[in-house]
Amino acid sequence: MSRVSYFENANHFVANHATFNSYVSDGDALQYLQEHSAAGAMHDSEERYPPPLCHPGTGEAVLGQIEAWYGFETPPGKKIMYVHAPTGYGKTAVAGTISKKLESRTDLGFNLVGATFFFWRTSPERNSPVRFIITLAHQFTMSFPELAPHIETAVKRNPMIHKKALEVQVKKLIVEPFKSLGELDSIPHRLVIVDGLDECIKLSDQESLVEKPYAEDQERAQIRVLDLIHTLQSHNLPLCFLILSRPEPWITQHFESKQFQSVTEIVDLYKVGNHMKDVEKFVRDEIARIAGRLDPHPGDEEQWPTRMLVRRLLMQTQGHMLYAATIIRHIDVPYGDPAQRLQDVLDVRSPPTSSPFSRLFELYRQILRSCPPSNKAVLGDVLEDILAVEYYPTFSSTDIRTTLNVLDRLSGRRAGCGLKVVRPLHAMMCMVARDGSLPMFFHHSSLSQFLRDHPEPVPGITVNVLRGVRRLLAGCLKTMSSLTLNSQVDDDLRFVLSEWARLWMLGIPSKEAEYTRQLKMLLSIDLMACFMKELTADDRVHGVAVLRCAANIFYPTDWSINFITRGISSPISSPFIEDALSHLRSSLDRTILHVLHPDTFKSYINSLCMGFVAFYVSQAGTDHLIGFVRVVQALRTLRLEQEALYEQFEQYCFRSYNECDGRGLQEMALPLPLFFEIVRSNREFDIADVPTQECTQPNP
Repeated sequence: MSRVSYFENANHFVANHATFNSYVSDGDALQYLQEHSAAGAMHDSEERYPPPLCHPGTGEAVLGQIEAWYGFETPPGKKIMYVHAPTGYGKTAVAGTISKKLESRTDLGFNLVGATFFFWRTSPERNSPVRFIITLAHQFTMSFPELAPHIETAVKRNPMIHKKALEVQVKKLIVEPFKSLGELDSIPHRLVIVDGLDECIKLSDQESLVEKPYAEDQERAQIRVLDLIHTLQSHNLPLCFLILSRPEPWITQHFESKQFQSVTEIVDLYKVGNHMKDVEKFVRDEIARIAGRLDPHPGDEEQWPTRMLVRRLLMQTQGHMLYAATIIRHIDVPYGDPAQRLQDVLDVRSPPTSSPFSRLFELYRQILRSCPPSNKAVLGDVLEDILAVEYYPTFSSTDIRTTLNVLDRLSGRRAGCGLKVVRPLHAMMCMVARDGSLPMFFHHSSLSQFLRDHPEPVPGITVNVLRGVRRLLAGCLKTMSSLTLNSQVDDDLRFVLSEWARLWMLGIPSKEAEYTRQLKMLLSIDLMACFMKELTADDRVHGVAVLRCAANIFYPTDWSINFITRGISSPISSPFIEDALSHLRSSLDRTILHVLHPDTFKSYINSLCMGFVAFYVSQAGTDHLIGFVRVVQALRTLRLEQEALYEQFEQYCFRSYNECDGRGLQEMALPLPLFFEIVRSNREFDIADVPTQECTQPNP
């Protein structure tokens, strides 16, 4: 988009209050790191409990190879080890076991584990690199006690370090503090473990206002993490790095590049050790445990399971640990017959040339077939709903039961129905969440991939994610239609306020009648009440929906990027488009004026409200002159009647402006310093005072 400089002819321009200093005290520096780190990414976090570990007596070959490579006294010649394998071969279990083994060494007087970071695609704090460096730095203050005061000093000198580029964070929080120690050769090397690099799928921990598949960002995000690690090893710090990941093509290519070849030991987990032997050890131990609680059947010539049965099971796993673990979970139920369940699985024959991955998918099918026929249609709907919300953080502080109940009510099912129909899928799905942790719907991401790629996994069950999105959107709009400023925010409304706008952007209709129904529902809603509830609710409502609505809403309607049109192309249209746009714009205007009113602004001093006002100003600019003038006049009144609150808001805007590194507020149609210069001017204000520019189509 072409930009026009608003300062070319400006004389004696002064941006008042454009610079602000923050201060972090001695006692707050480590607390600061803790607050901005991803606590759930550490190997011993509550979010990951119980952590995946290698079954006793398995994985010994690769564990031994890692321990032989990593020498804390004599560091390896190549300080990076990259362990890769396909899905389901126990990479995370290997990472967890190495962490536990090294940490259990009590004879050294220090912890061999310097830091750990376990990426996970459904965790907002763990599916992007945003918190990666700060999380490592925070752990280094504990694993290197002598480093702690230097990292504290770095935080106090850079109180906004969490907003800086990750490359700056590496230098200020890790490299420079280490260099401050002087001679590093005498410091024993610690191991930094980074697991699930392929689970790092987003560039930012904030939801994009423009909906796009997460795959667009994952390559850049993963390569950025690798480059950060390469930077750290290049400074000869007392650190070694163990990286575990699926061999995505771009990751493999990066490790094969010249810069990584000389510093990286590459291990193909698939080729290390005896996977069949490991699986056999696991299966025999688990089968024996299950058999130990069963009553013997009179007349049985051989105790269950027979050696032949176990041999058939082992042959079917082909050394695939995830496949074996899924079968064990499937048969290990208190209300079913383990022997019959195992027999049913073994009776399903796969082609002799099938891969372990295709066998795993066939096992998923077998488990789905075992569900009661009367539940299958509803089960498809429940799975669609789960897939529609799987990657989003709205339910970050609720458990699985609450989550499914909310989805039930929004989709028109009786509460409890979802939990009932997914209960037979316990081998594939998590039925219980830990307190305070993220609800992870599936034991493994391969199930999500399977369901998305197979719209009819078995007869009687169909899965269409778009259908789930549209169903939840309809439920959201229905809930919003009765919402007022006096409504109480419960679990259902919390989800609705957070997710309705995202579902609207995804639930693009295929027919004009459906589009018209959506628009008519939108016109019946008090959107101002919805926006105010979102901006003032608790921190579990993340405030992105109102920003989605404001994004590009004031640009001409023939551009297919605003919230109402959603990129819907001809011939899908509706006579209600202009009415809906007008309703949305007026609702945003009313919300802004309500927030900025001197009698109410004090109640709305929070980062969501102030961020919304700043974003609204950036969107309105010169493309919504009436709204722009109203905001200027409202801010002038606020400054006159509540000067301290006005100053607080202006400082917030400038902090955001200075921190955004060329994004967001710095790309607004009217530069922020000039905007506040207009607000602070004492002369009469007129639309002619606002610089204009030729309207050009913005980048989505």
